Amino acid sequence: MLGSQYLMAIDVARTGHQGQLRKYTKEPYIVHPFAVAGLVAAVTRDDDMIIAAMLHDTVEDTPVTIELIRGLFGERVAGFVSDLTDVSIPSDGNRKVRKEIDRDHTAQASPSAKTIKLADLIDNTKSITAYDANFARIYMREKQALLGVLQGGNSALVKIANDLVRDYYSKGAGN
Repeated sequence: MLGSQYLMAIDVARTGHQGQLRKYTKEPYIVHPFAVAGLVAAVTRDDDMIIAAMLHDTVEDTPVTIELIRGLFGERVAGFVSDLTDVSIPSDGNRKVRKEIDRDHTAQASPSAKTIKLADLIDNTKSITAYDANFARIYMREKQALLGVLQGGNSALVKIANDLVRDYYSKGAGN
């Protein structure tokens, strides 16, 4: 049975992502936070991590603020979400520069936040490689570099993420 904090996180994520669709599948965007939270729940019983997984894209992609998350869920959840939120802005430079800034930010994240980021990477990798071969080449190079800073996350998710990257390149898709 879901506790009230889980239900509140679902409500905040659903409301924040209202009307947003997944780029490739056109499913309601909320399926992604549910998938990420499910992957995290498969490797931990830490309620704050699972709640943060549900909320991981809210500050970056919706009007939801880190202050609201802190007020509703506490400092620990807000810290995880902050660790998971990209800090680069368009004026920082091109995509490569922005991704380096965001990767440096992620490198400083807690092992718990890195576990959530691994779950996010796993879910995103599956749809991007299935639906957009051209962008997948760029994305997979970025994710391969990101995996270097995520090694402190859950070892089972590290293995899955590394396997996805290895399988992608072993099929020659990255050429």
